[in-house]
Amino acid sequence: MPEKVLFDTDIGTDIDDAVCLAYLLAQPACELLGITTVSGEATKRAMLASALCRAAGRDIPIHPGAEEPLLIAQRQPQAQQADALGDWSHSSTFPQGSAVEFLRQTIRAHPGEVTLLAVGPLTNVGLLFRTDPEIPSLLKALVLMCGQFFGRASGRGPVEWNASCDPHAAAIVYQSTVATHRSHGLDVTRQVRMPASEVRARFQAPLLRPVAAFAEVFFRRRDEITFHDPLAATTIFDSSICTFAHGTVQVELESRQLAGFMHWQADTATGLHQVADTVDPSRFFAHYFSVFN
Repeated sequence: MPEKVLFDTDIGTDIDDAVCLAYLLAQPACELLGITTVSGEATKRAMLASALCRAAGRDIPIHPGAEEPLLIAQRQPQAQQADALGDWSHSSTFPQGSAVEFLRQTIRAHPGEVTLLAVGPLTNVGLLFRTDPEIPSLLKALVLMCGQFFGRASGRGPVEWNASCDPHAAAIVYQSTVATHRSHGLDVTRQVRMPASEVRARFQAPLLRPVAAFAEVFFRRRDEITFHDPLAATTIFDSSICTFAHGTVQVELESRQLAGFMHWQADTATGLHQVADTVDPSRFFAHYFSVFN
């Protein structure tokens, strides 16, 4: 049976969100139930998602979500890749104010069957879990690109970007009990990279062409893609791409400088969280590109 997936994304800032959505749309084992967007310019982010859905010939519900973090100032106000939307057909009208309710109703309609894949700041998911505290227990799995757990070296410091953009929402999410609560941190996702020259050569499938166009905006700042979000997505369908350690995650909130820092404690017996600790890059790339053949 296809995997029922809800995708919560800040598509439009880092290009890996678009790379991830293209994979979900092409993956024959994925039943994509809907997309919610999060962070600044959520409607522009929804437009980018719409462009990929139209390129795939798919009519997927898209709901712009929370634009502001729960308590702190916005660190991600713009969806820069919207600059490339002009060449791609997309919707510009979406339901407003309904993202959390859409997630809630969809999960309740399929108890125990839905994997919620969240790859941006966790504002929508935190609001969802607070709005309906039973939702975590109704999920099949929660799969996240969030945090860093083993390696602490990062160009942005010790706190991963998604967690730092809304640490209070991240704390809500990591305090919640889900049957499968799985995270992919920077220490693992940074091992799957591709230079811009190779991206341009390999992103030739019809569904990857708009992604390549959006990537040109991203390449103004960086000359490679790190496949953070696609790695999280592929493990839903091939869990052998990564290995996972079991333990407990607590999100730092007391220190303003370290808000969102992930305190990891291994616990193979009773740990509620699974954290990716190794990745097979060759297996990942083979799996990712196989769905576009």
